[in-house]
Amino acid sequence: MLNEDTIQYAIENTQVIVAPQRRIATFGDTSFRFYLITELMDNVNQVRVRDGRLHAERPQIITPGHIQRMLVEGFGENAEDFADWLRENAPQLAVLKYGFQFRKTDISNEIVHDRMEEVVGRLRDQVAASNDPLSAVIHGVDEGWEICLLKFAADMIQESSGGNLGDFRKRGLL
Repeated sequence: MLNEDTIQYAIENTQVIVAPQRRIATFGDTSFRFYLITELMDNVNQVRVRDGRLHAERPQIITPGHIQRMLVEGFGENAEDFADWLRENAPQLAVLKYGFQFRKTDISNEIVHDRMEEVVGRLRDQVAASNDPLSAVIHGVDEGWEICLLKFAADMIQESSGGNLGDFRKRGLL
C-alpha cells in the first residue's frame, strides 16, 4: 500500500505530454489508449512504457431523488431530514456521475534502454501517426503509476464535464 507522501508525489509529477483530442463521450462509453512513461529509479537511461486502455462509462445524470437515496443509506434521521430539504429546495440539482473501469489485462509493460526525451519523442510521433483521437502520452512515476492514471482520469472528467452538461441540456435532459 502506498503512503500519503508517495500518492502526493505521484499526483504532483503526473504530466500529460500528448492529450487526447476528444473528451469523454456524453452518450456512449469512451476508451482512452494511454502510454504511461516512467523512469526507473535506480537505472540510468531506462524507461518503462506501459501501454493500455482506460475505459470511461457513459456519464449518468443523478437526480435529487437518487441523491436522496444515496445520502440516507446507512445514516440516521438527520440525513433523511437533509435529503428531504434538498429535494424541496434544490429540485433543479443534478450531478453527473462518471464511472471508470481500469482493466489491467489491457496493459503491456516494456523497458526501453534510452533517454526519456528520446522515448517521449518516439511515442509522440507514434500517436500522431496513428490518428487515434483517444490516445494520450503521460509522464509519471514508476512507484504509484496507477495514481498517475487516476489523476489523468480525474483531469479528463474535469475537462469533459462542461461539454457533457451542455449536451444533456441540448437534449432537454437537464
